[in-house]
Parts: sequence; structure tokens; C-alpha cells
Amino acid sequence: MKLKMKTLKTIAHKVGSPLVNMGPIRLRQPLPTENIENVDPFLLLHHYGPYAISEFNNPFDLGPHPHRGFEPITLLFKGEQLHRDSLGNEMLVKAGDVQWTTAGRGVIHAEGPSKEFVKRGGDLEGIQLWLNLPAKDKMMTPNYQHIKNEDIPIVENIGKTIQLKVVAGEQDGKNGLIKTQTEVNVFTVNAKEKGSININIPMNHQSLVYLLDGEVMVNDKVTLKKGAIQMVTFNQDGDFIELESKKESTLLVLSGEPIQEKVAQYGPYVMNSQTEIMEAMRDYQQGKMGYLY
Repeated sequence: MKLKMKTLKTIAHKVGSPLVNMGPIRLRQPLPTENIENVDPFLLLHHYGPYAISEFNNPFDLGPHPHRGFEPITLLFKGEQLHRDSLGNEMLVKAGDVQWTTAGRGVIHAEGPSKEFVKRGGDLEGIQLWLNLPAKDKMMTPNYQHIKNEDIPIVENIGKTIQLKVVAGEQDGKNGLIKTQTEVNVFTVNAKEKGSININIPMNHQSLVYLLDGEVMVNDKVTLKKGAIQMVTFNQDGDFIELESKKESTLLVLSGEPIQEKVAQYGPYVMNSQTEIMEAMRDYQQGKMGYLY
């Protein structure tokens, strides 16, 4: 019996991470961009910070707001945030922690640096990710999952210079603790110095690598650097990618089985039709998504 050789995924797009304004917040938005609407099932990627938070500067304080039809996810890399929602959850999210909200038929949440962190001061940096839900799950019961940094399974390269954390999905026999509605992988990668690591990605998945900081060569072809190319997406071919860090670096690796459904999006709602968007707006106004003060 012939063993099938593993092959590298080919790179589809090379993308910067332009700064955009969202009210008082200035953050990076590599997805969506002018050329890439989404990397199905991932709809949006916001990289916020690092902000120097203090009693005199606190731009990232998001008051109560609704969501429906997708999963807003926060991966915190620096600082401390307080999460509150209409399901009754109130959680302190620390650096390295992940909060995974399944908005489903509707949830209201608020997040921002905790009062103690604002008083103490320090850097705040994170990723906000929007993961689509298939039509059959868009009106499911809302749910909230929180995993602490120290509980996230770790995969290391041979030289132990690179750590990959399995937030969701599977890598080298390690499974993420997040229960997902669709087949997705969410990995954070931290390189302490020079080194390389191969990451298995199913052939049928849409996938991307995003650099938060440092310098990393992808598949021996494209160099990711802050302020230059910061994200690459891949074609649905091959079954692994190769990352080679040139110095201390932090990355996010995402992959998922495409949902391949029509997306209707307006503000904080992601549905399949404009009628469903109108229904979401009406339901929020009528208090059907709960309350949060």
C-alpha cells in the first residue's frame, strides 16, 4: 500500500492590515478587505491595540450591543477585559484567555478593560473574530464559553522554540476545549525565537494566517511583517502549511469547512436574507434578545 505524501497548501492572497476607524477606536482590519469578502466561514477579523490603557486613555470600552446569527470571538493577547452579557455571564478575561459567544437567536453583550486594569494601567491587545453560523443554527439558543490561558492545549515544535495553542479544533492529537457548531480550527502561535513548525490543515478548509507581531516566512514564499503583508489566505489544496519565524513572533491560524450560504449582514447581525435582518432589528427593539444595563 502506497502512503500518500503530504503537500503544502498554495497561497491564494497576500493582504495588509489597514487601520480603520470604528467610532473612537482605531484598529486593524485585514478581513474583509477590498479584494476579500470573507474566508468562509470567517467573516471579519479585527486586530485592536496595543493600546496604552490608563484612567486618561480608554478607547476600547464597548457598551451593551446586540448580535444575532454568528459567533463573536475574542482572543486576548495583552491586558484584561470584563465581559457581561444578557445570559447573565460576567467574566474577567485575562491575557491568553478566549471568550467564545454563540449569538444564535440573539444576545446582548458588553466588553472593555476592567476598572482595576484601567486604574493599574497597561497595554491592551486582542483579536475580535466573527465566525458565521449555518442557516440551521442561526436561531439556536445563545451560549457563552470562556477558556483560560493555562487550560488551552499546547503543541510544540521539535526545538520547543514555537508553541501552538489549540483553542478550537485539532492539531497533532490535541483537541481544543471550545465546542464548535461547524468544523473549524483556531490556533494561536507564539515563537520565542527563530524556528519552524508545520501545521496540518484539512484540504477542504478555507484557511488563513495572520501576523500580530514579529516576522514569519510562510511556506518559504511570503514574509509576514507588521505594516507590510500581515495575512495570507490559502487555496483548498494541500494539507499543511509551514511557518518559519525569523524572531519573536505572534500569529493567528484559522481554518474552517466553508458554509457556502448567502450572507446578509447589517451592523451586528449576520443572516441569510434582508427579511431576517429586519426581523433581527425588530426583535432587538422589542427586547427579545434580553437586556443588559
